[in-house]
Amino acid sequence: MRPTTSAHPFIPAFRIGFAATLIILSGGCATLPSSGPTGAEIEKAARSPDAGLPFRIVELSDFSALPVVTPARMDALADSVAPPTDLIGPGDVLDISIYEAGVALFGGRSVADAAAAEPSAQVERLPPFRVDDRGYVRVPFAGAVRAAGRTTTELEGEIRTSLRGMSENPQVLVTIREAVTNSIILGGEVGRPGRLVLPTNRETLSDVIALAGGNRGETKDMVVRVLRGAQHVDLRLSDILTGTSGDFRVYPGDRVTIMRQPLSFSVMGAPTRAQQVVFPASVVSLAEAVALAGGLDPNLGDPKAIFLFRFVEGPDGKEQPVVYHLNMMKAGAYFLSQRFTMHDKDLLYIGNARANQPAKLIQIISQLFTPVVLARQLTQ
Repeated sequence: MRPTTSAHPFIPAFRIGFAATLIILSGGCATLPSSGPTGAEIEKAARSPDAGLPFRIVELSDFSALPVVTPARMDALADSVAPPTDLIGPGDVLDISIYEAGVALFGGRSVADAAAAEPSAQVERLPPFRVDDRGYVRVPFAGAVRAAGRTTTELEGEIRTSLRGMSENPQVLVTIREAVTNSIILGGEVGRPGRLVLPTNRETLSDVIALAGGNRGETKDMVVRVLRGAQHVDLRLSDILTGTSGDFRVYPGDRVTIMRQPLSFSVMGAPTRAQQVVFPASVVSLAEAVALAGGLDPNLGDPKAIFLFRFVEGPDGKEQPVVYHLNMMKAGAYFLSQRFTMHDKDLLYIGNARANQPAKLIQIISQLFTPVVLARQLTQ
């Protein structure tokens, strides 16, 4: 009689395959799936002369290594001498009144009537004049008079000179009915968009935004763009209101637009998922950014490998890639992270922990051989 056995025929093959797979995987941990490079690999890439995009690493070891916070550049829109508030330009609508005594050029009285009448002044209020595109107004008897680039007082003197010899000592009064030259245009996320006449020509950005009804939406998410001729500058509204950047004077003819552009940073590496995080406040520190990213998982992330990728403007004005490295296994690093200010579009990378490679190996082995074990149990 032949002896019976309970051993399944594919058990030897299972053991051989398991052993072979274990040898291959244990010798190739470097080839296991990974969410990104380790800290050592990043540092090696910075030193490599063959790096496709060379970058430098800044070690955040003390407060002197923290990047200097520079205010927004406003060289292109530096304060200039404010023009007078009654300066005239094309498009302005003017009211012109002419006062005459004695022989009236505009009142219609004859010389005899003027001699017999009481020598009181007569006023003639002319219809409104719009300054044409060439900067002229056409005044009866005076002809075309240059108005653009002059104040109302200077235009009064020019009209009076033009009427000399035709009227007896005329007096001229010019006022601006509709101001176009001494105004700015506000648009975007503002309470009352449109044209705003500058009352004093001393108004700053925060002044004109308040005069236009304030901004709509959260201040931390707003950018103010000032366009002056062919030059422009973008400033965060929160920086203007807090005094972080210059609240400079606007200039007649400026176009001010308030746009919604929330600040954000990206998180990659050891965290369970890559994500883009919108700033919860106008200023966010590196410590807060790590907390917003979910903190450090000791099974996945390496606290020694906290990296922040950023483009920094170099001395030549060109952007250069810089990586800031923070080792949070050192207690002092937590103080440094509270003073490191995040910038818009920063990339926070948390390096993979070397300790999670064996865990990945076990996970892969489990995924490979769980079906085999289940098949064996079902066939018994």
